[in-house]
Amino acid sequence: MFRKSQGRRRGAPPRPTSPNVPASAKRVTLDRLFSKLGIASRSQAQEWIRAGRVRINQRLVRVPEAWVAWPGDVVSLDQQSLQPRAPRVILFHKPRGLVTTHRDERGRQTIFDVLPPELKILHAVGRLDQATSGLLLLTNDTTLSSFLTDPRHKVPRLYLVTVRGEVTDATGQAAIDGLDDEGERLQCSTVKIQKRSGRESHVEVTLTEGKNREIRRLFKALGHEVTRLRRIQYGPFALGDLQPGAWRELPIEEANRLLHPHTSST
Repeated sequence: MFRKSQGRRRGAPPRPTSPNVPASAKRVTLDRLFSKLGIASRSQAQEWIRAGRVRINQRLVRVPEAWVAWPGDVVSLDQQSLQPRAPRVILFHKPRGLVTTHRDERGRQTIFDVLPPELKILHAVGRLDQATSGLLLLTNDTTLSSFLTDPRHKVPRLYLVTVRGEVTDATGQAAIDGLDDEGERLQCSTVKIQKRSGRESHVEVTLTEGKNREIRRLFKALGHEVTRLRRIQYGPFALGDLQPGAWRELPIEEANRLLHPHTSST
């Protein structure tokens, strides 16, 4: 397998290396480090870096893509050295009408417009489109979010779907068999028809990948318009009785225990 050279990026200044960089240090871009430590989103970090507020080993750096060895290099914001923040996991019932981003260029209301300011440093695990409601996980733990979103792990996402028209057993099986749309393979892991009539059907659907608008695209291709979509579970994390707009924090120890129930705590 071929890899790109690990040399510095074009336009990035040489990284001022600390003599105390351990052998276990990993290379990461400066803006990514802020996100990795749960201090700020990459976009926020990029603003700080370009504004001249960040230094690497006491040297001012204005390029977000500058390389950092972490742990090892001393990175500071406004002369204060960066330290990892305690990992957090938030379960949020996203209402319809909000977009899953920190800011929207079209001026639409985002999830962070309704969440407390203290949660703006977190990132969403995957996304729910503007018209979709339900469970959204927020965290500053990149290891946890990477595990949940990695297609290799096939972490199940459970949705309640309302569509126009009657979903037959054959249609449900077709959704499981899958189809190709815009160069992507769309398919459900499971389909359970809860209620159906000529007017509309209520279906419980499980996905194991997070393709863009997958359920809407899949059912549209099968002849059914999705009129309501709500995610009620992501892996072991359930929406439960959380009301739209409400959130609760899950201790990181409990989150890890739910995610890896067979891992010994010793």
